[in-house]
Amino acid sequence: MLWGLGALAVLIAAVSVTVRRRRRARHEGGVAARNEDVSAKRDLRNDRPLAPPLVVHTKPLRGIPEIRHFFRTNEVPVYFVSATAFNLLGIDRWVRNFRFVNYFDSFDGWHPNIFVPKEQTSRAFGSIEEICNYLLGHKEVGDFVAGRGPAGKVAFLMFDEETEQLATELGLQVAFPSAALRHRMDSKIVTTELGDEAGVPSVPNTIGRANTYRDVRSLAGRAGLGNDLVIQTPYGDSGQTTFFVADEDEWKEHKSQIVGQELKVMRRIEPRECAIEGVITRHGTLVGPLMAELTGFPELTPYDGGWCGNDVSPDVLTERQRTLARERTVAMGERLRREGYLGYFELDFLADARSGEMYLGELNPRVTGASSITNVTAVAYGDMPLFLFHLLEFMDVDYEIDVDELNGRWAQAGNVDEWTQFILKQTDEAVELITKAPASGIWRLGEGGGIDYTRRDTDWHTVRDESEAFYLRIAGTGQYRYPGADLGILVTRGRFMDEEHELLDRARTWISGIKSEFLSEAPGWDQPPVRPEPFGFKML
Repeated sequence: MLWGLGALAVLIAAVSVTVRRRRRARHEGGVAARNEDVSAKRDLRNDRPLAPPLVVHTKPLRGIPEIRHFFRTNEVPVYFVSATAFNLLGIDRWVRNFRFVNYFDSFDGWHPNIFVPKEQTSRAFGSIEEICNYLLGHKEVGDFVAGRGPAGKVAFLMFDEETEQLATELGLQVAFPSAALRHRMDSKIVTTELGDEAGVPSVPNTIGRANTYRDVRSLAGRAGLGNDLVIQTPYGDSGQTTFFVADEDEWKEHKSQIVGQELKVMRRIEPRECAIEGVITRHGTLVGPLMAELTGFPELTPYDGGWCGNDVSPDVLTERQRTLARERTVAMGERLRREGYLGYFELDFLADARSGEMYLGELNPRVTGASSITNVTAVAYGDMPLFLFHLLEFMDVDYEIDVDELNGRWAQAGNVDEWTQFILKQTDEAVELITKAPASGIWRLGEGGGIDYTRRDTDWHTVRDESEAFYLRIAGTGQYRYPGADLGILVTRGRFMDEEHELLDRARTWISGIKSEFLSEAPGWDQPPVRPEPFGFKML
């Protein structure tokens, strides 16, 4: 018998409450053992040096060759803790002693640098932060970290104050600015204010609160925004917290998700969504390539306006728009520096199809789902992935780089390689148990529009041409697919969109090919669909 969505919601809510009550527990049945093990390890640590045997650098690292050598010979344990390895997959090629600690086992144990706890049960998580906290509190993870030596560094996609505390208990330094600072700057309202101060314009807008449609009309009227509006709440996935309101009926449809919050009310434009990532270093702000964003395609996501992939190409938008995006990213980076922020960040820009203006959309003070494309493209520059410049700021080493020279070289169209990716979510209303799922690795377009599995691989660097693609499995056999669930990610060369930001036929072929590799069945009442929540905008 099929589960009704109402019954499913009740079950998930109940499981979520149970999980939150146990979030601080180290692992079912192992709390006491975990505490004893930690105490023993701490006693042992008191009898040995607090830092691993590092090479002492008597002078700064000068230039890319010395920095690359530093990472190739790195002695410090470095971790990326998240639901999957996707965002930084391939960084372990560049950084010795880099390990991924994940919840999902996308590679069935054969990736040499991914650690997934063996003892875990299906559970409901409300956020990436909850997954990270669960992993850091897991006895197997604690043993794994302790066994690799003290004084390690750890990076996350998302984290909170509890994550910071758990990392400290494991002897790890978080290689990012504080969670409190990131949370404040993550607000769409704060982003808009910081952009205004940096001279980086947003779509014409006003900030305020509204309890009725009349309130919205009043706000928009005073700002001269017209009647066709876009309303955003401060936090959350842009695909789920951005609302298009042109009349009172549309207001009523979204009212429950809007009322009671500070709002950003904007004039509606015809946008071409783009993304660009940067790193704020002690020497200035480095800027990666401009990417077109795949948003709202019903073949990939059930959310209108929801992010579902990226294209990077030297032909994304016009030369003027690319230049504006880079200049404004530097300006925004320098403004964020004044807030105390250092390291990796991403900006969304909205290119107005009518005026050509480049408007600031959002700020993500973190690595994101776009980081995969940024970092593989940076390799094409002949330098090194952008994330390594972020890591340098937290590696207790001095270095020297010429930011202007790097940005100038990276801005040249001839140095931008073409890559694309899509993130596949469950797009229909079915809730089913997965009985077969495509494997992670290299796939190839076959005869008659199908796809074939070619070989195992740990990331996308070996993809040869547009007929090959790397697929990273998220949802696997024995898990549940449900509306909005992340199923997997596909990365290949070339582009998936045309100049009008419409999907190309080859993109649709890959989408249908991956979907055809899934088999599933309706769950019975004796198979409760305990599952994680959809993780939202660039949070895979």
